[in-house]
Amino acid sequence: MAVVLVIEDDASVREGMELALRRQGHTVHTAATGEDGVAQLRERAPDLVVLDLMLPGIDGFETCRRIRALGQVPIIMLTARSDDFDIVAGLEAGADDYVVKPIEPRVLDARIRAVLRRTAPEPGAAGPEQHGDLVIDRAGMLVRKHGEQVSLTPTELKLLLEISRTPGQVYSRSQLLASVWGHDYLGDSRLVDACVQRLRAKIEDVPARPDHVQTVRGFGYRFGRS
Repeated sequence: MAVVLVIEDDASVREGMELALRRQGHTVHTAATGEDGVAQLRERAPDLVVLDLMLPGIDGFETCRRIRALGQVPIIMLTARSDDFDIVAGLEAGADDYVVKPIEPRVLDARIRAVLRRTAPEPGAAGPEQHGDLVIDRAGMLVRKHGEQVSLTPTELKLLLEISRTPGQVYSRSQLLASVWGHDYLGDSRLVDACVQRLRAKIEDVPARPDHVQTVRGFGYRFGRS
């Protein structure tokens, strides 16, 4: 089971979530503010963070950015706000998943497990692969560009590993949604597009003219040139 850090300012919601996740077998730590959450992240080293968006002090977006600056721990953003702007902003801030309240404890547990599966190393992976200026080490879960390690979130890394598995093959957004986020995932294709944008910003020399992750208009994406 996972060690989960819940950052939620509403005491009743926080306590309910803590109880529900403990019943699912997780070890749970909690914080009522973004500042305390970042401090606990350093002390507790959780496997995953569940982060509320509307927090006193620094909000969830800024908390997400600060957590991401410290490392690659998976983040699920949990909030009552469901408009497109907030979803895209949350994903662009570095969240790996975005869940709208209210959510059943068993559904949140399923989302936690799905995100953690995406972070697990690939068993039996071969040696590093060279793709132009990009080196992908599946066994080590590392990506280097021009010899420098690229810092990717677990979901960005999983997307890159998936789409680069067969260079030249076109993947639809629904295929990527199923393979990266999981077959039981209830989200939509905006997750894929937002994650591709973030990935391009990190691995492409010119994200607007990508060499590695290509858009195939009307279908989806492929890795490498046609």
